[in-house]
Amino acid sequence: MPTKYRLDAGLAVLVAAVQLWPFFARGFTYSWWGCAVVVASAVPVVWRRRFPVIALIASLVATSLYDFVGKVPDQPVWYGGIVAMHAVAARSSARARIAAFAVSVGGVLLAVGSSETALRAVTLLGAAYALGRATAAAEERAARLERERELEAERAAERERARIARDMHDILSHAVSVMVVQAEAGPVVLHADPARAEAAFDAIAAAGRDAMVQLRGILAVLKEDDGPRAPQPTIDDLAALVEQVRGAGVDVRRTTTGDPVPLRPDVAVAAYRITQEALTNVVKHAAPARADVHFDWREDSLVISIVDDGPGAAARGARARGSGTRGSGARGAGRGLIGIRERAVACGGSAVLGPRPDRRGFRVLVELPA
Repeated sequence: MPTKYRLDAGLAVLVAAVQLWPFFARGFTYSWWGCAVVVASAVPVVWRRRFPVIALIASLVATSLYDFVGKVPDQPVWYGGIVAMHAVAARSSARARIAAFAVSVGGVLLAVGSSETALRAVTLLGAAYALGRATAAAEERAARLERERELEAERAAERERARIARDMHDILSHAVSVMVVQAEAGPVVLHADPARAEAAFDAIAAAGRDAMVQLRGILAVLKEDDGPRAPQPTIDDLAALVEQVRGAGVDVRRTTTGDPVPLRPDVAVAAYRITQEALTNVVKHAAPARADVHFDWREDSLVISIVDDGPGAAARGARARGSGTRGSGARGAGRGLIGIRERAVACGGSAVLGPRPDRRGFRVLVELPA
């Protein structure tokens, strides 16, 4: 038997014992039929969860027979009907519980001769009804809060999956772009400039190792253990990133204005990833080119500007189509720039992306909170 049914059975036994107490307290000199009616009014409590309205009707019908079974003690309170009324109010539909309450009160007023007894009975039934509605409201609120917690947990998991996907995209896109550029340049200078060819292959190896380290750090998040995890790269790690991009044929110039201020950990990671993705796009679509990376530290924000002087959006779209790259042509249509916007917005910042209005090239302008 499930626990809740065992509790209901125990409650029925308790109600019967309390209602039988007058029989025993004054010496058992009363009608056995009266005792049977008292027990009959308590037994329906067992059904209060599954059939609350039937339990209420059965209990009240048994109660109404009490005065017709011979010599019996006075019963000041009929607990079986009160418990059943509470279950009706808590578990039945609005129409059923209102009808059951109206019929119960009407039956009490018609069957009870004493106004004091009628007032007591109606008051107790009304209190049981009100308590039942309060119980139902509390249960509904608890269920709603539980659903909201589950939905929030699902949303948090979705945000985490999206973050991991963005990180993996940025890591792989940057590493593969650098490796492809260096691999294409290596054979060209293999005989003419062996030292440069060796540097190109070293850059390929370095990019691959760096990608593996970062991927292991990302994938560690998916593990269930609580062991130490590799830290995510932040703006303090940009020097190595700039060197990789320079090795891929992009003249990167990094400048800073203002006094650096502390950043939240998620903002510091986002600043690195946004810069990484912007420079990766320069390597993929504009190299050889020049890229100016400027960090403008303000009182309450960090403005990152990455501007290059490579081919315009149309030329890059033609290059992408010629190489079989999927997309709409313009560099802004790629998944990477969408990721830049998402990262900025997720941190409470903003991003402006598009071709330079003054001359050929592309501009990424991001503002992050500090």
